[in-house]
Amino acid sequence: MEIDKAIRECDDRRLKTKYNNAIYVIQRALALYSIEEVAFSFNGGKDSTVLLHLLRAGYFLHKGEQSCSNGGVKYFPMRTIYFECPSAFPEINSFTYDTATTYGLQLDIIRSDFKSGLEDLLKSKPIKAIFLGVRIGDPTAVGQEQFSPSSVGWPPFMRVNPILDWSYRDVWALLLTCKVQYCSLYDQGYTSIGSIYDTVPNALLSINNSSDSKEVFRPAYLLSDGRLERAGRVKKLSSSVRGHQSAVMNGLDGVGLHNSSLLMSSAIAVGDEILFGTVEDQIGPSLCRKLHSIGWSVSQTAVVRNDIDAVAEEVERRQSTDDMVFMYGGVGPLHSDVTLAGVAKAFAVRLAPDEEFEEYLRHLIGDQCTGDRNEMALLPEGITELLHHEKLIVPLIKCKNVIILTATNILELDEQWNCLIELMRSDGALATMQPFVSKHLTTNLTDVEIAQPLSKLCLEFPDLYIGCRRKSRTEPLIIYFEGKDQDRIQSAIEALCKKFHPGAFVEINSKMAGGVGGGGDGATSSKKGLEGTGLDLPENRHGNLKSASSDQNLKDILVQIKSCKSPAVINYGASWCRVCSQILPAFCQLSNSFPKLSFVYADIDECPETTQHIRYTPTFHFYRDGERVDEMFGAGEERLHDRLWLHS
Repeated sequence: MEIDKAIRECDDRRLKTKYNNAIYVIQRALALYSIEEVAFSFNGGKDSTVLLHLLRAGYFLHKGEQSCSNGGVKYFPMRTIYFECPSAFPEINSFTYDTATTYGLQLDIIRSDFKSGLEDLLKSKPIKAIFLGVRIGDPTAVGQEQFSPSSVGWPPFMRVNPILDWSYRDVWALLLTCKVQYCSLYDQGYTSIGSIYDTVPNALLSINNSSDSKEVFRPAYLLSDGRLERAGRVKKLSSSVRGHQSAVMNGLDGVGLHNSSLLMSSAIAVGDEILFGTVEDQIGPSLCRKLHSIGWSVSQTAVVRNDIDAVAEEVERRQSTDDMVFMYGGVGPLHSDVTLAGVAKAFAVRLAPDEEFEEYLRHLIGDQCTGDRNEMALLPEGITELLHHEKLIVPLIKCKNVIILTATNILELDEQWNCLIELMRSDGALATMQPFVSKHLTTNLTDVEIAQPLSKLCLEFPDLYIGCRRKSRTEPLIIYFEGKDQDRIQSAIEALCKKFHPGAFVEINSKMAGGVGGGGDGATSSKKGLEGTGLDLPENRHGNLKSASSDQNLKDILVQIKSCKSPAVINYGASWCRVCSQILPAFCQLSNSFPKLSFVYADIDECPETTQHIRYTPTFHFYRDGERVDEMFGAGEERLHDRLWLHS
């Protein structure tokens, strides 16, 4: 049999695997149903053409060579259904009838709509199963398996989908390997064929020909990226608008989203190694800081085992209560990589091959992306949106309100987060909220003395987060106030100070002369820091470090950086920002370690125009050869050191 022979003799391991699996499905169906009880839906397209030849090969192998009297081309007794449509391309009709003649197909032509025609056919014929050329990614494929009973409201029959997991590349691999005829429209640049009203050649196959006004297209099999197979399908306005809205929100209620004062998120880490204590989770705290920097509150962080049920249980719980859930760890082809399977189970969907994602992986790992199941290309079906960015080698994965990160370290998280922030501006993947502001007090009061007043204060200011911590049991208590309204924070601080004697509290990292509540003289009670920062810094000489004292001063510094083309880093921070306060001393100390880099600190209160160029504090801009070449958000001394080393 020529199809089977061509596949057996080819060198394409992936195609052989796909072929063998499809043949198995076909032979299984033919074992369950007699030839009179099965039918084949043919529409002249590439997918059904592939299915035709798979069925021919499957029937031949099922019956055995001896049972096929001639073993030739014109021996295919399976009933073939063709729904003839007045809006079909003439080339499709011609190819269909020519194919029926070539292979001796028993063609049942139906000219009514699909459902009515099927009802009439099943009433008159003993058909129990129909072979369909449906592939994952087709609009009708959601929820289907290789054997799927017909949907409620349709006449009862078994849908058999032998090529459900085939990609665009797989389809063309078989057609070209077996050298079979296909509709001529595919040689004219059509990659996916519908009706004459909604199908045009794929513009990605267009050939620029200045000598001829007629546009010319390359054949469909030359489309390098199968994800763009349906680019030639003309979308009606209403459907495109609906599609855009779905892509933008994908699980979030958009009503009043940007007006909300607080959005909740959570972070889920998947990894036994974290629970064993063999690996320290650095991504979680960094992710929390990043979310905090854009005004989101983090309700919970969790670490779960590399177990599908454990992941599913946590995702189901968090996605129902939080606006967005971020996951990391457990993504890949290994036995322990169960994150995507857990997400799929949480949303009660299956994992299915995603052709678009598989194309990314194929370009990334090439020949290693083979076999019947590329585990990394299996994504939760019907709920997955891929977030593309030119800086990412593979897109981020979003399943309704769950974003799955593939970062394994802080640097990778930085890159993915920065890309997500940019995507947020264009497609609403995240909503930037009013940023948090915070103030910290320190006191020598005992826990017993301050416990009840703080409890009452929390009731008076329910919109603020008021917390306490100590660096050690012997050091002063630190009280921190956090919220969206700086005036409310100040009111809460004043209310607390009134309950105790003057000088009981000192504000940390304050530009004020002394403490709050009437305490102290700034000249004696507060150490002098780097001018213009308002922060306490180690009293030693720092390297090539400058502090911008005004907007004009910062402009002059930028001009100098661009003119001398020396590498430089600018730290945009704020004295009232807790994260900025934590990283600035390290920033100053690191200036001693990288003498070839110029270090600049710009406080946004001293240089208010900087807020036109940054959105979060702290933000680091890196310059080389007079141009800005990199940007980093948030803190982390080790991460900052690595980035400085990269640009020094």
